[in-house]
Amino acid sequence: MRNIIEYTLVSVDGVYAGAAISRFSEYRDDEVYMRDGLDQALACGALLMGRTTYEGFAKIWPRRTDPWADRINAMPKYVFSSTLEKADWNNSTIVRGDVVAEVTKLKQQEGGDLLIYGHGLLAETLFKHHLLDALGLSIFPFVLGQGKQLFRQGETATLRLVATKSFSKGIIKLTYEPQS
Repeated sequence: MRNIIEYTLVSVDGVYAGAAISRFSEYRDDEVYMRDGLDQALACGALLMGRTTYEGFAKIWPRRTDPWADRINAMPKYVFSSTLEKADWNNSTIVRGDVVAEVTKLKQQEGGDLLIYGHGLLAETLFKHHLLDALGLSIFPFVLGQGKQLFRQGETATLRLVATKSFSKGIIKLTYEPQS
């Protein structure tokens, strides 16, 4: 059975999305950090994403020419959307219907682990239904003060820390296993 791994960039105050997240790029020129991200992509067999992530990534990744982009562009991509008309990005498949049922089917297939970048609606749904096997958070050393928070008010979870890494520009990567 395949594992589902979420990998999300987050500020110290828990913001993962919003206008200020462009600051994340200021810290990512650390070669070791970039290699860690590439290694994770190489170890996984496919990407899972929602429409918003797909549309953003499809504008950026196909134009990049580096080993990480080569891997992301080549990977199978499953896009969960009820509104997306077409998915032209290489190896992309639109998945409709019940997200939990469809992801459960993908999880049971042979192949490498399934990777989700970011904590959008798809990742929230999988987390809520106990389908995530690992939650990787790269915590960046700044406070944004506004933007989408990683967890919604009132949401609870128990996580077990399974790995930590630190990088030269102050990024800390924590990997958790959600506990049922």
